[in-house]
Amino acid sequence: MAKILIVGCGAIGSELAAVLSAQGHDVTGLKRKPPLSASGSVHYVAADISSPADLADLATDFTQAFFIVSPDGRTEQSYRVVYETGLDNLLVKLPKAQWLMVSSSSVYGQSLGEWVDEDSTAEPANITSRMIRQAEQRLMASNPANIVVRFSGIYGPGREYLLRQAMQTPAIQQTPPYFTNRIHQQDCIGVLAFLLDRSLAGKALAQCYLASDDDPAPMWEVMNWMAERLHCPPPIVKAVDAGMNKRCSNTRLKALGYRFKYPGYKDGYLELIAARGN
Repeated sequence: MAKILIVGCGAIGSELAAVLSAQGHDVTGLKRKPPLSASGSVHYVAADISSPADLADLATDFTQAFFIVSPDGRTEQSYRVVYETGLDNLLVKLPKAQWLMVSSSSVYGQSLGEWVDEDSTAEPANITSRMIRQAEQRLMASNPANIVVRFSGIYGPGREYLLRQAMQTPAIQQTPPYFTNRIHQQDCIGVLAFLLDRSLAGKALAQCYLASDDDPAPMWEVMNWMAERLHCPPPIVKAVDAGMNKRCSNTRLKALGYRFKYPGYKDGYLELIAARGN
C-alpha cells in the first residue's frame, strides 16, 4: 500500500482521504486548520503551504501526493498564494512524490460551444484561470509521472448553486446554446481514487485527464428541466452573452476504464431535488 499525502482537505479531499484509508493506504491530510477529532485512521498535519517554515517538519517519504486546494478568494493574489507559492514549496519539499493535481476546465478559453479535450488549446483569458494553467505546466514539467485532472463544474450536496438559480426565474441564453459541463462530487472522488489505483497497478497514464460527465447540456435545457421538477416558473430568454462556452469530452478518462456514478445532470440532480422534498 502507498504512503499518501493529500494537500487540501475540504469536502473532496477529506472524503478521498477516508476512501483511501479504508483501502489500506497510509494517508496524511495537510490542512491549515485540521479537524479537532479526525475519524478513521487518517493523520492530519496543520500547515500553510505558502510558508516553508510550516512545511519544515513534514515527512518527505510520501510516494503519492494530491494537490486539491481552494484559494481564499477570487483575486489574483489569492490564486498566486496557492497555485504558485504553495505549489512551488511543495514540489521542492517532495520532489520524488508522484503528484496528482486537481485543476479546472476553466483553463479552456473556447467560446463557440466547441468540444474540448486534453489536447485542445488551453489559453484562458482571465487571470485566475491563467494561474491554474501555469501551475499545471510547472507540475507536469517537474516530473513526467505527475498528473493533472481538470474537473468541470462540481455539484452535489452543499454545491446546489444551479438549483437555487433555477428557483429565481433566471435569464438564460437560448440561442445559440450556452453549454454547461459538470461532474458530481462523488465522481470527483471516484476519478481520483481510480487514477491512483491505475497508477499503483503499473498502468501507463497520460499527464492530463478531463473529468466531466457524459452530458454537456445547454443551460436553457438544464434550467427548464429543473424548474419543472422544482415546480417554479421557467427561465426567461436572455440576449447572447459572450464568454467561455465549450463542451468537455471525457473520452480519454472513459477509455482508461472509469465509469461515472452520475453520467448526466439528471442522475445527480434528481437526488438533490428529492432530498429537498420537491
